[in-house]
Amino acid sequence: MNQGMASPAGRVVLVTGLSGAGRTTCLKTLEDNGFEAVDNLPLSLMPALLAPFSEETASGPTNMIAVGVDTRTRDFDADALLGNLDRLRSNGVSTSLVFLDCDDDVLIRRFTETRRKHPLAKDRPIADGLRMERALLSPVRDRADVVIDSSHLALPDFRQILVNGLGVEGARSLTISITSFGFRNGLPREADMVFDVRFLANPHYDPMLRPLDGRDEPIGAFIRQDEDFKGFMDRLRSFLEPLLPRYVGEGKSYLTIGVGCTGGRHRSVFVAIQLAEWLRASGHGVTLRHRDLDSTTAV
Repeated sequence: MNQGMASPAGRVVLVTGLSGAGRTTCLKTLEDNGFEAVDNLPLSLMPALLAPFSEETASGPTNMIAVGVDTRTRDFDADALLGNLDRLRSNGVSTSLVFLDCDDDVLIRRFTETRRKHPLAKDRPIADGLRMERALLSPVRDRADVVIDSSHLALPDFRQILVNGLGVEGARSLTISITSFGFRNGLPREADMVFDVRFLANPHYDPMLRPLDGRDEPIGAFIRQDEDFKGFMDRLRSFLEPLLPRYVGEGKSYLTIGVGCTGGRHRSVFVAIQLAEWLRASGHGVTLRHRDLDSTTAV
């Protein structure tokens, strides 16, 4: 049973399952969706950590927490874990239990490739450790709200199944950084994509405009008069619009767009501002930086 998205007392997601099945990836995905993540917490400490979530005053950025627990956790006990789950739910906390499963042959290959020992195998074959682990976790798997078999899942598919199963899709967002720059000073190394606007009419050659920069209205008015400016901006928006949700779907959290002209003072600055305003109006979080003006502003 899915426990819903929110409650006055916050939300807790307990993440467990077989070693090597993707617990770390699961916790990172939940972090990207607004959860505070804690891994390998001893069960004896869990009541103290989660006590605030049993209070009606729980609120703010830490009112969603994901806790990773598996057989490596000190004092692990399936009954104790399920007891914590039951106490949280009896106190009205929206609590979900995620169980990560995987085929034995895939897990054996993962442990072999990473040269890591299975926590329960010690000096025995990995397969023996997996059998013991499955037996220990069997009661937990039976109570899970979401079971994900990661055997043959690509990372984007894993994330999608998780957020759909917990009902948190939409919390994840793409943070976009736009950097204006001058090609004469080199490309911004962090840029994922770069747009060259040196084809636009250059205000630099007007003695009255040269001292200004792309943040000043006279520069904007000058560039708007270029007959190719509007068509370029329309095509740029049409190019980016379908890409952004695909980046989110692939699990990308950050996208950096570079906009360059010759000196990074006029055309690139103005176009970067226009692009940032459009993205903000479309609901995206945007940071705007004018590298070669040595200034940073949040949009």
